[in-house]
Amino acid sequence: MLTTKNEPEWIFPFEAMAIGDSFFIPTLHPEELIYAINCGAKRAKMRFRPFIIVYNGLIGVRAWRIR
Repeated sequence: MLTTKNEPEWIFPFEAMAIGDSFFIPTLHPEELIYAINCGAKRAKMRFRPFIIVYNGLIGVRAWRIR
């Protein structure tokens, strides 16, 4: 979990995810969120592929579990 100024605490659903599952988190700081996802995935011994996208008019990060 990581928090940045003016953003809520990020909680990642790693344990409940199967390969091919994804999640989206809206954020104004996508680079920081990608870093947090990659660090958390490494600790969980999983791999994710995060992308910065616009979804329903919100900028954020969608991450897919790939391993």
